[in-house]
Amino acid sequence: MLTNVRSRGRKLRQARVRKRLRGTDATPRLTVFRSSNHMYAQVVSDESNRTLVAVSTLSPELKAEVAGKGGNKDAAQKVGRLVATKARAAGIETVVFDRNGFLYHGRVRSLAEAAREAGLKF
Repeated sequence: MLTNVRSRGRKLRQARVRKRLRGTDATPRLTVFRSSNHMYAQVVSDESNRTLVAVSTLSPELKAEVAGKGGNKDAAQKVGRLVATKARAAGIETVVFDRNGFLYHGRVRSLAEAAREAGLKF
C-alpha cells in the first residue's frame, strides 16, 4: 500500500484510465512516465505484451543534448519528437495516448504535442 498521497492518487488515476485504454498491435499505446529529473516514453502493444519503441532523456541520442536538464519542457519535446520518429520508422502511424495518471499539463502536454507535430496521430 502506498503511503504517499500523491503516489496513491496517481495510481488511482492510472487504474481508472487504464481500464478503458488498451494498446493493440494496430494502434499501440504511447505511455509516458515523468520523474523529477527525466522523461520516459514507450510505445506498447498490450495484445502481444511487447514494448515496440522506448525513448527517454537517458537515451544515447538525447543524453548529450539534455545534459542534466531532463526534467524540463524542452527535454520533453525532444523525447516526444524522437519517439514519434522511431515509431514512424517502425511502421506505427496511430497510437493511443496514456498519460499514466499524470495530469495533461506541463511536460506531459509538451511531449504529446511534439509527438503530434512529428507525425503521430492520436
